[in-house]
Amino acid sequence: MSNVTFPGRRVGDFTITAISDGYLTASLDFLSNIDAADAAAMQRAAGQQQPSAVHINCYVVRGAGRTVLIDAGAGGIKEWGGRLMDNLRLADIDPVAIDTVLLTHAHPDHVGGLVNAAGHAAFPNAELVAHRREVEFWRDDGNLSRASERARGNFRIARHAFDAYGDALRTFDEGEVLPGIAAIPLPGHTDGHTGYVLESGDRGLLVWGDIVHFPHIQIKRPDVSIAFDQDASQAATTRSRLLDRVSADGLLIAGMHLGEPGFARIRRTNGEYGLCYETDA
Repeated sequence: MSNVTFPGRRVGDFTITAISDGYLTASLDFLSNIDAADAAAMQRAAGQQQPSAVHINCYVVRGAGRTVLIDAGAGGIKEWGGRLMDNLRLADIDPVAIDTVLLTHAHPDHVGGLVNAAGHAAFPNAELVAHRREVEFWRDDGNLSRASERARGNFRIARHAFDAYGDALRTFDEGEVLPGIAAIPLPGHTDGHTGYVLESGDRGLLVWGDIVHFPHIQIKRPDVSIAFDQDASQAATTRSRLLDRVSADGLLIAGMHLGEPGFARIRRTNGEYGLCYETDA
């Protein structure tokens, strides 16, 4: 399952393709507001053979003369993922052709793949684009000093990724970041956690970053957060509000931990949200 690509989805003049970076493993004990045994039962009921496995998606958006990568996977850091480059090539996408990398946030499983084994930018022709608050958070020495030893490693990884792109790092606060691609704040998971809305013609799609890590649990139970969330309560509130919005609008969703199909819609039936992968729609 590590070499996985999926057909692109058309969104007006854009084509967006899900590219697998592989998997990471996260204990179900990291979840809050749910017993780990109940979480495992929900995973098994959804057909998840490895209940603690979390798939890592990245997305390539092509259109308007641009080739844009949204998040860069883990790059093998902590033995997570690391399949992005191989799978880009399987999808006939040359890393040097990527002109922009948009970040949803700077956790290791999203920025680890930004840097190659030599410590240089893995996408040498790309501008790296991230929310201003996200970059400021990881570069703040006060935040670093207050972090646990485990979290300090995350600071080092984020800073290394930012530094590798030097003057090619651009930050934003809100609104359109590229023609047809707008940033929307999705606070709670990290300080500058951001989603991206693609709009072209009458079509739209939301890349929602890490709104969920275990979609078969957290979409049905949006009150369930994970230890990776910087503010678990705010993350749960953001998740509930967003699920309400996208289910009402019928908006196509892409998510970094949405699962291998990569694209889905959220249905609400009898007050409960449900996940409908686009391949099943």
